[in-house]
Amino acid sequence: MDLLVAILISMALVIFAIVGEGPVRIALGLIFVLFLPGYTLVAALFPKRESLGAIERTALSFGLSIAVVPLIGLIMNYTPWGISLYPILISLLVFIVVAAGVAWFRRRRLPPEQRFEPCFRLGLLQFWRFPNRWDRVLSGVLVVAILAVIGMLVFVALSPTVEEKFTEFYILDSEGKTENYPDVVISGEETQVTIGIVNREQEVTDYIIRIYIEGQKVGEVGTITLAHEEKWEQLVSFAPTGVGEDQEVEFMLYMGGSDEAYQVLHLWIDVVEAE
Repeated sequence: MDLLVAILISMALVIFAIVGEGPVRIALGLIFVLFLPGYTLVAALFPKRESLGAIERTALSFGLSIAVVPLIGLIMNYTPWGISLYPILISLLVFIVVAAGVAWFRRRRLPPEQRFEPCFRLGLLQFWRFPNRWDRVLSGVLVVAILAVIGMLVFVALSPTVEEKFTEFYILDSEGKTENYPDVVISGEETQVTIGIVNREQEVTDYIIRIYIEGQKVGEVGTITLAHEEKWEQLVSFAPTGVGEDQEVEFMLYMGGSDEAYQVLHLWIDVVEAE
């Protein structure tokens, strides 16, 4: 019965994790991630009643869950689906179902009196009834540790996150790709590249782009005003004048009226004379 309940709870939690929101979703998700994978694995490894006590089963359920979930994530990282919400949820659900199935099969091979069946009346929450003093102490410590870990995880999950402030600044070729950057340019003729900016600064920000070739300014774009999460992408032209190989083109991004460049991108070109 406990294995069936674990599977049904896991299915419900996966559905709720997809459509739900708020603290309830976080609390149920913690149960799904931190307890059920380890519980079903322990049930599969130790199907006999006498194999483990309530303290050991509970501790191993949490401990093995913490060990199994990162391993599943590592395996998923090498699959086409990668590490994202839905693949991880489905992988954990499959693991729980398989482990529960193995546990059920192994229990069925044992005599009924030897099969493990959870008895909630003698659970960890009644640790003061254990006859051995050390069992009572260890049980109490385990309960406090589990509650402390769950409390910390809930606190971290509910705490507002402060997003990092930064700006994306990039160069593409004239077709908006990363394939055909200009490498040979005719002196005096305009060359085009695509420059992009994405504002992640959490506020409205002004940008200026200055273009230098071998330290000499050859162009400027701005002022570009972008709101948070707003993207700017445009073709920008520059015309080199001096002939030479491996000339460095610098695209300097200035932000908020500062005289110091916020980011610098580089491009190397060969400048030749017109035939």
